[in-house]
Amino acid sequence: MRVEESTVLAHGAVWNMRRDRFDFAGAELEREYLDHTGAVSVLAIDDEDRVLLIKQYRHSTGHRLWEIPAGLMDVAGESGLAGAQRELAEEVDLQAEHWHLLLDVFLAPGSSTEAMRIFVARGLSPVEHDYVRSEEEAELHPQWVPLDAAVDAVLDGRMQNTVTANAVLAAAAARARGWRTLRDPELPWSGRDAVRGELSH
Repeated sequence: MRVEESTVLAHGAVWNMRRDRFDFAGAELEREYLDHTGAVSVLAIDDEDRVLLIKQYRHSTGHRLWEIPAGLMDVAGESGLAGAQRELAEEVDLQAEHWHLLLDVFLAPGSSTEAMRIFVARGLSPVEHDYVRSEEEAELHPQWVPLDAAVDAVLDGRMQNTVTANAVLAAAAARARGWRTLRDPELPWSGRDAVRGELSH
């Protein structure tokens, strides 16, 4: 596949809308999509097999959703692992001794380049930082929930955030396999190569 032309249709505060013209299987196609920076999230698990959830307002849905700590890859040159460590500190004031890669996912591959890397963090302890939570993040309220209860919440429709559902179900499957499926948190992240443009801020 060769991109012949790529045009930014709209510049956003965080990401852009882009249109590409490209050759595919002998035909010329045009597609419009959200050019996303990529993001990371953290499933923090304590010694009692509980996961840390936060409830956050998401304006596009009009709902407050149960989520795991997450954030944009909007710091130039930052690795996925470093981004996850930063988000865990900024959103819930925690650091972790042990990190593993749980999942790599594309959240909306038909309309967005957003690649999400989901980590598992263990060996948790409080951490001090100078980040001040504001806007929607000012209302974050952490809650520890048993992993099995979180799985139930996903399956009965009470937990609808895509990343959180993926993380919880994958963690339950990984636990059933003795956590053997967890991977090196610093593996190359090819999914972020889908980001076409530069960071918009």
